[in-house]
Formats: sequence, structure tokens, C-alpha cells
Amino acid sequence: MTTLGSGLARGRRWLRGHPLAFDGALAAAVLACMVCASFTEPSTGHGPTFGVRAPAPGGVLLMVLAAAALVQRRHRPMGVLAATGVLAAAGLVLADPPAPVVISTVVALFTVAARTDRPTTWRVGLLTALVLTVAAMVAGSTPWYSQENVGVLAWTGLACAAGDAVRSRRAFVDAIRERAERAERTREEEARRRVAEERLRIARDLHDVVAHHIALVNVQAGVAAHVMDRRPDQAKEALAHVRAASRSALDELRSTVGLLRQSGDPAAPTEPAPGLAVLGDLVGTFRNAGLPVEVACADRDGPLPSAVDLTAYRVVQEALTNVRKHAGAGARAEVSVIRVGAT
Repeated sequence: MTTLGSGLARGRRWLRGHPLAFDGALAAAVLACMVCASFTEPSTGHGPTFGVRAPAPGGVLLMVLAAAALVQRRHRPMGVLAATGVLAAAGLVLADPPAPVVISTVVALFTVAARTDRPTTWRVGLLTALVLTVAAMVAGSTPWYSQENVGVLAWTGLACAAGDAVRSRRAFVDAIRERAERAERTREEEARRRVAEERLRIARDLHDVVAHHIALVNVQAGVAAHVMDRRPDQAKEALAHVRAASRSALDELRSTVGLLRQSGDPAAPTEPAPGLAVLGDLVGTFRNAGLPVEVACADRDGPLPSAVDLTAYRVVQEALTNVRKHAGAGARAEVSVIRVGAT
């Protein structure tokens, strides 16, 4: 059952991707039905009898033309309906015995009903049913009140109803899909709006906390500077308040940033930023990778600023990486670190 279901699903997908092939197969099936119906005599007392009559050559031609017109039913539904309607009327009036070309008209009418609005469907359907029923009653070989003539009216009405039902279902499914997409967009917009509001609230809270503690630190630092010489005990107390306020501000900032951090974000680094002090370790990793590196580093008079130290380390790291990637086999590198001027 699973294999059969998957095969049917693949077949449906292929037919959706090749609508002309589906319409060709449908036209062939409709032609087969019309030919079979042309060999059937429906007026016997015990129901239809097969093989009692044979279609006329003109009737066969009308059936082939009507079936061929169905291949274009998706692209020109109104034109195909008009063509099959004319051929069906000709089959009822001119062919002897009457050719059952009405079958193709029923399929064309279903296509029109499935692809247009309801008022157009019923106007076109009533016109088609009226023309074919009158043609069958006036020119048919059976009495005007026979069941064959009533059947023409019933089949055209059934085609209109079925096509309208298919169109309504498609419209319903499209409306549900559109509502779902609109709801999804609304949820995303609402989520973005809430994120923006939350960020604004957090920014206000941070501003209030930091401004409060910085103002407190400023006041206590001013007190400490004012009484440093005359009352050192009070100055120490003020500096203790400065330390407590700064620690409280840092704790507030750390807790707020912790709330903003996502679950997948990397943890904040605990090691100090690299600098020229660990240049030997960096060079050692490239030497272990097969790149001979010579280092010439002048004695430093004192520590560099952290930003300058980190920048120098990154420059050397990037340069050695480029040599390792692009210089090829047998390459050598020489690193010279020279400090010029005061910092």
C-alpha cells in the first residue's frame, strides 16, 4: 500500500507539472467514451443496448474535433466551450444517428465553471443547456419529452454545479492559506515590536542605574578630595562608598547583560587580551606547523597601552597567517618588532 500511495503521489505531481499531457489524456478518454456511446442504443425497453447501431462518418469527425478542442480547455475555456457546444448541436441535428458530442461539452462547461465566477458560470450554463436541449428536442429522433433530452439538461446542470463546487473549494483553501500567512506575518511583526519595546525598556533601566551610581560616585569622590588632607578618616569612608557604588553598578550591568545574552552565545572570555608578551607562543604555533620564523624584538622600556599591544599582536598574527597560506613550500618568515617614540 505504501508503494502504491507513493506511486500515485508521484503521478499526481507529474501531471501537475505537465498539464498539457493531462488534458491530452482527458481528451482521449472523452473520445473513447463518445465512441462507445455512439454504439449504444438507449431507447430499448430493457435499458441501453450495445452494438445495435454504428456512428456515421460525419458523427465520428465531430467527435474527434470536439475531443481535440478539449486539449486547449485550460488556456481558452470559453472558446473551447463554444466550439464543443456548436459541434454538439451539429451532432444532434445533422448526424444520423445523433453523435454523443455532448459529453465533450459537459467537460468544457465544467472547466468554465471551475475557472470563472458564479454568475458567469450560471449564465453560460443556462445558455448551453437551453441550446443543446432545444436542439435535442427539435431535431432528435426521439420524442421531445424523452429521457435522453432531459439527460442533456441534467448533465449540463451537473457540470455547472460540480465546477462551481471545485472553484469554491479552491477559493476556500486559498483564503485559509492567505490567512495563515497573514497571521504568521502578524506574529513576526508583533515579536519584533515586543523585542524593540523590551530593548527600549532595558536601555532606560540601564540609563537610570548607571546615572544614579555615577552621580553617587561623583559626589563621594568630591567629598573625598575635599577632606583628604584635614580628615583622612572621612575621606577613606567616602572612598569606600565610591567603591561600593561602582561595584553595585558593575553588578547591575552584569545582570542586565546576562539577561540579554542568548543561550547559544559564547561565554565572556576570562583570560586577558593577548599582546606582545605572548608573541613567543604565537610564533611557536607557526613553527610547529612547519613555517620557520625568526623574531627580532627590541627591548621595551615599559608596557604598551593595551589597545596598541593587542593591535601589534593581531598584525603579526595576520601576517604570519598570510605567509603560511600563500607563500608556498620552503617559505620563511622574519618578524621585527621595533618601538619608536614615546607612548
